[in-house]
Amino acid sequence: MPKLPIYFFNEGISYKIKEINKLRAWINQTIENEKHQLIELNFIFCSDVYLLKINQQYLNHDTYTDIITFDNGDISGEIYGDIFISIDRVKENAKSFKTTLNNELHRVIIHGTLHLLGYKDKSKAEKDLMTQKEDFYLNRR
Repeated sequence: MPKLPIYFFNEGISYKIKEINKLRAWINQTIENEKHQLIELNFIFCSDVYLLKINQQYLNHDTYTDIITFDNGDISGEIYGDIFISIDRVKENAKSFKTTLNNELHRVIIHGTLHLLGYKDKSKAEKDLMTQKEDFYLNRR
């Protein structure tokens, strides 16, 4: 099987992803299951401070967040994007939600992927559907 075009980068931190090929396959399977085609997907792991600057610069939000997703595609049904993830926030959330860092990281990874697949989380109904989809795909890891 050729290497999937899913890449992991660090920006200003040192973080090593576990079971990278298994993770790539799971993300790709999620995309295919949602009837989309993977073109390129970049995950950039960073600090709270780095992601806060992105949030301020691009979204005019002055708050910490665990994830920001940028859809770089212009063809419907094709996934091409950048997902920035604050490892600081993921670690904090894992403690708050009493789960492992790996489980919380996977939830955030699939959350960003679902955004690229067209799912939103602004309204209660959208959040409920997003959570259902997250749980569904997390159970397929």
